[in-house]
Amino acid sequence: MQARGARGGPSKKPSALMPATDDEIREKYLERAIRELNALTREIQSCDLCPRGNLMPVLGSGHPQADIFMLKQAPTTAEIEEGVAFYGRAGNALMKSFKRLGIDPLVVYGPLCVKCPIGEPDLAAQECVARLAEELAIVQPKILVVMGEPALRILNGLNVPLSRPIEQREGEIQAFTPTIDSLYVPDIDDSLDEEGAKQRFWRGFRMLGTWYEDLPPY
Repeated sequence: MQARGARGGPSKKPSALMPATDDEIREKYLERAIRELNALTREIQSCDLCPRGNLMPVLGSGHPQADIFMLKQAPTTAEIEEGVAFYGRAGNALMKSFKRLGIDPLVVYGPLCVKCPIGEPDLAAQECVARLAEELAIVQPKILVVMGEPALRILNGLNVPLSRPIEQREGEIQAFTPTIDSLYVPDIDDSLDEEGAKQRFWRGFRMLGTWYEDLPPY
């Protein structure tokens, strides 16, 4: 460490003369995102604000720096059993949709608004739901896919910096922040058992394929 007030001469180390490569920079950002998500996971697992009993919270799944951020309100039975969001029927349906749209599933991250398996999601502690904003800040996606009115209501209530309210307009790309787009679609869990609901979900969701095609290459 250089003493205060001293003037340092030019370094003779080659690494000090060479700027970091794009790959090295991306790797550093990825490492930081993984650390921050791990820390957030520990906070969520140790939280006792919601009455979830002996059940563990349901955590997000996917890439820590995903382009696409999938969001729904609360877990299903299968997700509660595995402790992983978008596990089971919803996850399988989305994987088929990604394949149909030509979207790489490795660029996707999916959390829940309410991570604790409680009987009434609307009664979740606000301190817990607010962690979603931190999760969004860590991943820094390019688009946020909001599934269903409850998730939309929660997201709009977070007051994310520089954000504007997302309107309930299915299948339309909207600006959420200066760097994040948004797409509102019906709740996938409510769209799996009835053909008309499936078609309605698909009509909105397929816009994600158009958005992905237009995404500039890195």
